[in-house]
Amino acid sequence: MNVALDTLSLLPEVFVLGGAIVALLAGSFLPRNRQVATRWIAIWALMASVVAAAAGMMQPSTTIFEASFAVDIGSGFGRIIIALATIFVIVLGIEELSGTRRESETYALLLLAALGAMLLSGANDLLILVTGYLLTSIPLYALIGMSRSPHAAEAAMKTYLLGALLGIMMMLGVTVLFGVGGGTSYRQLGPALLGAPAAAVAVGVVAVLGGLMFKAGGVPGHFWIPDATQAAGTAVAAFLTTIPKVGALIAAYRLLDIIPASIDWPLLVGLLAAASMTLGNLAAFWQDDVRRLLGWSTVSQVGYLLLPVAVAGRSDLALPSLLLYLAGYAATNLTAFAVVAALPTRRAITDYRGAASSHPWLAGALVVSLLGLVGTPPTIVFVGKLTTLAAAWDGGLVWLVVIAVINSVASLFYYLRWLAPMFFHTPALSYPTATLSPVAAAARARRRWAAHSAITGAVFVLVLGVVAGGILSIAGSPLVH
Repeated sequence: MNVALDTLSLLPEVFVLGGAIVALLAGSFLPRNRQVATRWIAIWALMASVVAAAAGMMQPSTTIFEASFAVDIGSGFGRIIIALATIFVIVLGIEELSGTRRESETYALLLLAALGAMLLSGANDLLILVTGYLLTSIPLYALIGMSRSPHAAEAAMKTYLLGALLGIMMMLGVTVLFGVGGGTSYRQLGPALLGAPAAAVAVGVVAVLGGLMFKAGGVPGHFWIPDATQAAGTAVAAFLTTIPKVGALIAAYRLLDIIPASIDWPLLVGLLAAASMTLGNLAAFWQDDVRRLLGWSTVSQVGYLLLPVAVAGRSDLALPSLLLYLAGYAATNLTAFAVVAALPTRRAITDYRGAASSHPWLAGALVVSLLGLVGTPPTIVFVGKLTTLAAAWDGGLVWLVVIAVINSVASLFYYLRWLAPMFFHTPALSYPTATLSPVAAAARARRRWAAHSAITGAVFVLVLGVVAGGILSIAGSPLVH
């Protein structure tokens, strides 16, 4: 093992960790009206991480630190998506976070949670998997409760209790797999589990997947998502519904890729996918709060993202379709949250009545993002969803493809419930500035950065849809163990 070279391969994570530490220390000495410096520290650290990750993807795939961490196409895509998405979150939350008492701490926690997601995406050892889980989870508890409202405190407590429970379950699964496999490295576990008792392997896999489903926001670890999305700040809600998913789903794919066929894990993941997409859609049908609707929407999206995970190693399309869908989902979901952040006084679906006339560009961005989440061409999620369905079909899970198609069509209903009122002009509800209270008028006027983020995000959703074929070709390399 060459420690210097291995450390160099971890430059994307080193930049993020360094950015978090420097932002936290700088924030401790800067006055409240000068905290903008910590924002730029965080953004520059994340940009450096993107550059380092892109450079790493140009090198041959390898494992580092005794094969405990993989530097390959999966971790490369994960690093880039996570870093760019975190930058987007920081920018859309500029007005919301600027000048607050915990501004620098928020940026530091966002970077630490992003670092944990990066570790998850490259984890090639069960101990690294647990480390990434904890590093992603602990900052989220603080971020959710930072709003200091009763609902935020309740959501933070619910997230903490569920995270602790499923974290313990994950560690139990790691212990079982270590016991029957004789090690924690995936390189060692792959051959060792072939001759291990199937029941013990099944218990270990179910327990570890339970923890990863908490991070991804899928069944059975989904209960915290809607409450946290509704109660947390908009930037935090955008972060928690996007970034942890990227790391958790790549980690699940990487783990299942080495699990032997002695247990029917594709059926297990298929059932989790069907339950997530169906429950998320059914719960979203009747939501009036737009943030809670997006919370349940993200639960349903986990179901679609689990399709390629269910056929890991059984279809050549599985990994590239997962990585493409993750990139598309991140851009699309964050665009929807940017619109919500840009219009902070509009919390309910009915509040968006007349928004197409008063905010035409934001209305267009919302149309692109919500129809993108359905999987409407020419958005990138359309290509992502199409390729994940093809991967699942190719892997023999035809029944799951049928359920996914039905759920995709059904999801159109609650997205249209949000979009339709925007095009009904009612003067009394169109919120002209003259009729707003000073506080509400100031809140609308201050969200310029969020509005620009929403429009930029919508453009990226469409552009990525056009270049999706190129992304698929890049993501076609196999994982290393």
